[in-house]
Amino acid sequence: MKPKDENLQMRENDKYLYRLPGRVTSIYMFSTRTGNFPIGFRKGWAEWQKNVPELGKWAKDEGFAMVDVGSNASDAQAIVSCGLKVGSVDLGCWQGLIDQDSGAKKNALDAAETLISDCSKVGAKNFFAVMLPRDPSKLRPENFELMVSGLSALAPILEKHGSKLVIEGWPGAGALCCTPESLRATFGRVPSKAIGINFDPSHLIRMGINPVPFVSEFADRIYHVHGKDTALYPEATYDFGTEISATLAKEHGFGAQGWRYAIPGHGVSNWVTIFEILNHKGYTGGVCIELEDENFNGSAEGEKRGLIASAQFLSSC
Repeated sequence: MKPKDENLQMRENDKYLYRLPGRVTSIYMFSTRTGNFPIGFRKGWAEWQKNVPELGKWAKDEGFAMVDVGSNASDAQAIVSCGLKVGSVDLGCWQGLIDQDSGAKKNALDAAETLISDCSKVGAKNFFAVMLPRDPSKLRPENFELMVSGLSALAPILEKHGSKLVIEGWPGAGALCCTPESLRATFGRVPSKAIGINFDPSHLIRMGINPVPFVSEFADRIYHVHGKDTALYPEATYDFGTEISATLAKEHGFGAQGWRYAIPGHGVSNWVTIFEILNHKGYTGGVCIELEDENFNGSAEGEKRGLIASAQFLSSC
């Protein structure tokens, strides 16, 4: 029965918020309408997010269910102590996994095992990485072989602790595992199910890859999802293309001329369809907002507004 207190308000997902003057205090956790996936966010770099216990308290108060943290087991513990889940932990040593120096690779694997072991004890099971090689000037096939070697050595460590590697396809300098072609090749050579994907449609969209068939093809390897979108500007693409930086014109923050990263709902991703596919395929993880949007980043007030607006939109999808 709907409460009669006028301070109680229904949201899109039929849950309640208690509104106090000047703020909102949550009595539920954000989750998606489709699939009921818990919603959290990725810890950013701004000053207000550096105190992790305080960040966790704010997240809990506002109705977030989880937080992605950096490569620090104590941060994972702090988030759990706030009554939240850890969405993912940055592996941190990923470049060392793609290094031709055997000593550097061993150091990276040792560091990874320590972090994975420590974080697993507090229930953190997803370890975030971008497959950036130590030397991006090498030919891609050479770096691919180095990556296969590193991931093959990492997989048993992850399996031992019941953990997963979640690879994000950010197309940085020399980055591997960004496209369907490169992921098929990776999973073909490293078949361990401990090696998986952090699905972030924003990176696919900026590369011209449709995220809907991507999520259908790789759903069984998607263990974590980032809630981030991309806005497209086709008229600017005519002037600037997609490969060359602008000569004189100012580019978008968190983007270029023809595209920019945006909060969910301000870009072109079809989140309802994405969640429908994930739900149908049996996905049981969460959705963590990665806030990179020129309209919200830059101040604590703006970033909090962007995170809450993103969660409200995703909860309606």
